Amino acid sequence: MLRTAAILVAAVLFMPQINAVSAEKAIVLDAATGRTLYERNAGERSLIASTTKIMTALIVCQQCNVLDRVKIPAEAVGVEGSSMYLREGEVLTVQELLYGMMLRSGNDAAAALAIYCGGTVEGFAELMNDKARELGLRDTHFVNPHGLDAPDHYSTARDLAILAAYAMEDPIFARTVGAKSVTAGQRQLTNHNKLLWQLPGCEGIKTGYTKAAGRILVSAASRDGRRLVCVTINAPDDWNDHKTLLEQGFSDFELRELVTEGEVLGHRHILGGDGTQVPLIAAEGFSYAMAPGEEFDLVLSPQYFSYAPVEGGAEEGSAYVVLGGKVVGEIPLVWGFSASEKQQKEKTLLQRLFGGT
Repeated sequence: MLRTAAILVAAVLFMPQINAVSAEKAIVLDAATGRTLYERNAGERSLIASTTKIMTALIVCQQCNVLDRVKIPAEAVGVEGSSMYLREGEVLTVQELLYGMMLRSGNDAAAALAIYCGGTVEGFAELMNDKARELGLRDTHFVNPHGLDAPDHYSTARDLAILAAYAMEDPIFARTVGAKSVTAGQRQLTNHNKLLWQLPGCEGIKTGYTKAAGRILVSAASRDGRRLVCVTINAPDDWNDHKTLLEQGFSDFELRELVTEGEVLGHRHILGGDGTQVPLIAAEGFSYAMAPGEEFDLVLSPQYFSYAPVEGGAEEGSAYVVLGGKVVGEIPLVWGFSASEKQQKEKTLLQRLFGGT
């Protein structure tokens, strides 16, 4: 569903009590369906500080063995900003460095992981940008793994939300960012994300701050099998912003199954057969985050007939879910049963000789 979410135009329903949030830029995303529940300047590029480490952690989780042991290089010691105070030559596992980066926000841990995974900080930044392109993050670009301010280092609230929703599907990433406190080597690390203690269902993800970027927060929370992702940028009161936005996202929307797999969505007349109509069946179900009273439309291609033969179970076009005049989902269709061509009777000898029918 995430791939679909990245390419479809999400319908947005304004939540009227959100005007009080402090964030300059914000978004709430339904992770499963990709629907934007609320946004404010969500497409504007910004410095993103340590929320950069979401991408760093994702790539490391996908490309490295978290049990690998890493000898800390000199280049990763004494990096500016927040730190887990690594020492040159000490050895930690990839998982311990992930904890140091995502809980303590260690810029040194980010550098160590980048060098281990990408060879150099610059080489790892190329991996980060490759992944951003793969995910369709058109307004995102990285030059380092930790988020220290740089002119060509930026993202948007929307891109960060899409990235976070995707990253939370990785179990190692989700376990890491959801940890409240851990021991890494001789270090006791406590998560900087206060929402893990304050918001029911909170799963992490990452804080960020520089003087130029302001306070940035990316969070995820799940309730009743439904996950929401929230991003705020330059938000002086970010903890309360996230509580307000996520609580209202859960209360004002519910995940509804709009189409069930196997449901008949239409019929089509078959020419050249016995004149039957063959049902068009939904090959998969479709669910979407909906507000009370919202209605949707199903639109099938305006084709009123097909020619025999058709084979039951074979693909035949799509149905589109339309909400507020915008397409929010595409459902593949299959033929409900087969329809053969009408077989002509063999002509008799007299018919063949004299042209009878």
